Amino acid sequence: MIGYARVSSSDQSLSRQVKDLEEYGCGKIFTEKQSGKNFADRKIYQNMRGKLRFGDILVVHDLSRFGRNKQEIKNEWESLIKDEIDIVVLNMPILETTKYKELEGVGQLLTDLTLSLLSWMVEEERERIRIAQKQGIEIAKRQGKYKGRKRKYHSNAKGKDKIIYDEIVKELGVETSVMDIHRKTGVARSTIYSIRNEMKDGSLELGED
Repeated sequence: MIGYARVSSSDQSLSRQVKDLEEYGCGKIFTEKQSGKNFADRKIYQNMRGKLRFGDILVVHDLSRFGRNKQEIKNEWESLIKDEIDIVVLNMPILETTKYKELEGVGQLLTDLTLSLLSWMVEEERERIRIAQKQGIEIAKRQGKYKGRKRKYHSNAKGKDKIIYDEIVKELGVETSVMDIHRKTGVARSTIYSIRNEMKDGSLELGED
């Protein structure tokens, strides 16, 4: 059995997921600290997926390991089933595909219904969190408590961040496209646009996003 554990940021712990996977009997566990925003960017998952073969059992803690919305989850689930890879979802045992080997029709129906419901719940929960965060930020702004994320690349940055910032400013100065600068530096296009706007209005100071 192969386990896959993921959290969406580097400051989150994988220990609980790994412990549950070990206790279930996974001989190999792939771990990843990567946002689920773009499924294709999950390099560890994609590497593991390429190694899974007919008859393997993939164990995950919950459905959200397969995507951020119901369509992503459904697509990945169907892809695994098509390759005849069994799936175990620890917090929802009813989805364990190995249980329905002898009850193909009933098992498939039950799995489809449950998967549709749970993947919808995953998407709804993410949307609820997003709305709550947005509302929280708006309240904090009205109360004068919200200052935004601290800028990483700015004229007073230090070390590597300053080198990258200076490179962005230099490239913008010779009218290199934002996309080309993004590809060269790896810095988000929104950040590059912000720096370009500051150059246009003459303000290149330490501040908040």
